Amino acid sequence: MTSSIAIILLVLKISIILSVFAIGLKASFADATYLFRRPRQLLCALLSMNVLMPLIALGLGLTFNLHPAVKIALVVIAVSPIPPILPRKELKAGGKAEYTIGLLVSISVLSIIVIPISMEVVERIVNIPLSMRARAVALMVLTTILLPLFAGILVRTIASTFANRLAKPIAIVGAVLLVLSALPILIGMFRTVLSLIGDGTVLSLGVFALAGFVIGHLLGGPESNNRPLLALATASRHPAVALAIAHTNFPQEKLAAPAVFMYLIISGILSALYLKWVKREHSAGTPSNTKKFVQA
Repeated sequence: MTSSIAIILLVLKISIILSVFAIGLKASFADATYLFRRPRQLLCALLSMNVLMPLIALGLGLTFNLHPAVKIALVVIAVSPIPPILPRKELKAGGKAEYTIGLLVSISVLSIIVIPISMEVVERIVNIPLSMRARAVALMVLTTILLPLFAGILVRTIASTFANRLAKPIAIVGAVLLVLSALPILIGMFRTVLSLIGDGTVLSLGVFALAGFVIGHLLGGPESNNRPLLALATASRHPAVALAIAHTNFPQEKLAAPAVFMYLIISGILSALYLKWVKREHSAGTPSNTKKFVQA
């Protein structure tokens, strides 16, 4: 790994930490434990994200003659937890703040157990050796999600006024760093990504993302505000965890990382279209209990 790539990855990690910390500055401990106190909703989230999506990934991989890198990308994305930058999208979709933060925390915590189990199941089905120690998963989840989130919550508990003032500038810095870190990666991998276009690659990745939106929306429960939250969470995953799993298990497959980035682009475009549809369906406006996060 060259020094330039190491710097880019460091900036990316810092941007994620700052974004999650800003979310924590607007949250509470009650928000973080929301789904743990509602096991039925938590079970639906696990079914949507960690059971059905891996099955769909396996189905697409076994049905279509895809490039091995695309098959790897589908599997590692399917077993990765919720992305740390997702809550802002969910809240703009009109979601409940406590459900959004609770989903982020609960799925992240449970991913320490779920990811190794999911990988073992996938290994038995496709007969391809997969392994990523729970310790490595836990470290990544702790450093990029849980620690910065609870640090922000702690600051808000001690000094709420200071936290309110601090949240917006930190969120802006995190967003700027995210763009600065992503651009060199996307530019550098542009030709490699183009090499994957064709043979049903874009179609399969798009179908996988659409399946996530549909499954999450249907399993979001009777509360209409929760449906877009689970839909976005199901279709979107933590890119750092997905890349780590791919690199650990398939270091020789150089196209796996570009395939993951291609999925991020496709799912991002579809997310924007889905959010527009949701906003039309909820034309009444953003619920009051989400405004404090959206304005952060």
